Amino acid sequence: MDTLYPWVKWIHIMAVISWMAALFYLPRLFVYHVETVSDEAKNTFETMELKLMKVIMTPAMLVTWITGILLIGAAVDLGSEQWIILKVLMVLAMTAFHGMCGKWRKEFLAGTSVRTSKFFRLMNEVPTVLMMIIVGLVVFKPF
Repeated sequence: MDTLYPWVKWIHIMAVISWMAALFYLPRLFVYHVETVSDEAKNTFETMELKLMKVIMTPAMLVTWITGILLIGAAVDLGSEQWIILKVLMVLAMTAFHGMCGKWRKEFLAGTSVRTSKFFRLMNEVPTVLMMIIVGLVVFKPF
């Protein structure tokens, strides 16, 4: 794994960036979706949301998890680097947020969404806060 480690790490970083970009963008699409009145525009948003989730967001999340597990297995001593446990918990929270985005997208499709644009503007901040914690843990390794 020594020779593959930098490649796995590179793939991991690319996947994280892609996943985060999608997690930042999807709630913003939801804001615009809530605020639109045109059926044609709503259909456009539904198509954009679906493609973002299926083509970018979910594959990037899966690659993030797979490469992250490989990196932990190759380079982390769980006995002495306990910061990784909190990091994994934060990534689980990010994954749960990803799942909530999928639920909200399905509510739009079913016509049952009752959330406001203000709600989605607030939700747009969740991945930012989680990302700040995760990156801080990786950089500072506080415990």
